[in-house]
Amino acid sequence: MTKTQKMNAALIALTSATLLLFSLPAQAQSCGPRPLVLERLTGQFGETRRGIGLATQDRVVEVFASDDTGTWTVTVTLPDGRTCLIASGQAWEDRMDDLAHLTDADT
Repeated sequence: MTKTQKMNAALIALTSATLLLFSLPAQAQSCGPRPLVLERLTGQFGETRRGIGLATQDRVVEVFASDDTGTWTVTVTLPDGRTCLIASGQAWEDRMDDLAHLTDADT
């Protein structure tokens, strides 16, 4: 997988996470100090950062995942330094599928 392909996959994941972020009610998010959140993701779940992007309102969206455990987490860090868990799950796979065939041929 090339670096460009990895970046495209991360962009797709970050776009999805950003859309999810704005569709969730505020109480559905679990937030804490960034160092504490990252320590838990790396220490307890063995996750490493797989992608990063800038969302609206100066928010940083990141995707973390573990090859060993298959867990994954999407976070958003707010300008005040709090990091919020947006989504998480299992069975993570690094994928780089060409999705061009899914675009509308009439556009």
